[in-house]
Amino acid sequence: MLTPDTKPDLSTRLFTDLDFSTGAVAAVSGGSDSTALLLLLKDHLDRTVSGAKLLAVTIDHGLRPDSAAEARLVASFCAQRGIAHRILAWHGDKPATGLPAAAREARYRLLAEAADAEGIKLILTGHTADDQAETVLMRQAREDDGRGLAGMAPATLYDWRTWIVRPLLGTRRAALRDMLRHRDIGWIEDPTNVDVRFERPRMRAALAQGEGRTAEALARSAQAARERHDIGRRAARLIDAFASRPVPGLIRLDRDFAGHEDGRAAIYVLRILLATVGGMSFLVDEARCAALLARLRSAPLCATLSRTVVDARRSGIFLRRENRNLPAPAPPVGNQLWDNRRRVTLGGRITLKDQPGGLVIAPLGAAAAGRAPPIEDIPPSLSRAALAAEPSLWSGGEQLDFAGGNAGPQPVSVVPAVAPFARFLPSFDLEPAAAVAALVCAPPLPASPFRGHDGGRGWAKA
Repeated sequence: MLTPDTKPDLSTRLFTDLDFSTGAVAAVSGGSDSTALLLLLKDHLDRTVSGAKLLAVTIDHGLRPDSAAEARLVASFCAQRGIAHRILAWHGDKPATGLPAAAREARYRLLAEAADAEGIKLILTGHTADDQAETVLMRQAREDDGRGLAGMAPATLYDWRTWIVRPLLGTRRAALRDMLRHRDIGWIEDPTNVDVRFERPRMRAALAQGEGRTAEALARSAQAARERHDIGRRAARLIDAFASRPVPGLIRLDRDFAGHEDGRAAIYVLRILLATVGGMSFLVDEARCAALLARLRSAPLCATLSRTVVDARRSGIFLRRENRNLPAPAPPVGNQLWDNRRRVTLGGRITLKDQPGGLVIAPLGAAAAGRAPPIEDIPPSLSRAALAAEPSLWSGGEQLDFAGGNAGPQPVSVVPAVAPFARFLPSFDLEPAAAVAALVCAPPLPASPFRGHDGGRGWAKA
């Protein structure tokens, strides 16, 4: 068991706020951090929520000859302690460049699939304060615009449905290893952690040159997190006050928005809305949005930025998806992000074949959009152009439904998504994401992973 002086620091405080009502998936590689996470989590659940479901998952990325054997060692470790365990492998070709990022994407996808299969809404990872400091240095080296310097969020919503929580972000790796040594438990050392061909090990080596560098990086992260929360809160207020959705696919900003005194928050709103309307996974460049906002203050304008047409008139500033490079007709696929703007969900068994009489999803098109009824105070050309780029379900050339609705009797739904946060929504950005979700009629955020909080506004811990 933990020694008395270690137990209050490494167990009691780490998990008390978390909601384990659906259980938890623990990501366990066999390294010191994830092994410590699993043991501390099991101690907590045994002591406080003995009936909670706990599943340890090891992802075998298949990148090293020993990875499969190491995964089996973790399985044996869990079996000895009565912990359910599953090994999931990352199959398929591995990219020649960007391998760490691709591996991370695959890891979270597989973890979420394991959680979904068990009806679990909470995934825990063993990221530590040391990992956080490395992340900050990596982003600083890339001349990050400031948002990224907040580092990893304490919680991240994956795919708008599963929470990934990092309870050890305030804990140093040395403390975790001391705890494992007290319990006479070893761990697996991954050789890639010291392979300086990769960016993170290089930053790890740089931090090892002096303890002060880690403290500086963590202080920088905390400050950036506070600033990111603050501007997100201000941006959410501007979205609530100035933005509306006259028709699916069309966002209207009041003319007064361009001259608002909080110019920094207004730029942030533009970055988020342009990415959402255009279906971009990353926020639009800050400098380009600042230049766009300046132009919007002075004169009428029609321009395109990040696949979004910005049409500024006396009646408002209108944003819509440009009618180029839209997805080709194709059968719906479950949990697909169509054009990165709409999430497709299959609600039942259906035969999906792209052939005459089969069900396909495709843009509504100008002809069908032209038959839509006019909207008061909205120029018909704008509403038709916006609707034309919206998804529609078709069968044998016949339109079934469009613009984020349900396809009548067909077990398919196509609902709006908040593109820059559709896959990964850090807790730093919950407030603007929730405001945009309400604006575009996307599903609301799921309940917070922390008990006693308000479903996303104000609970996230920096």
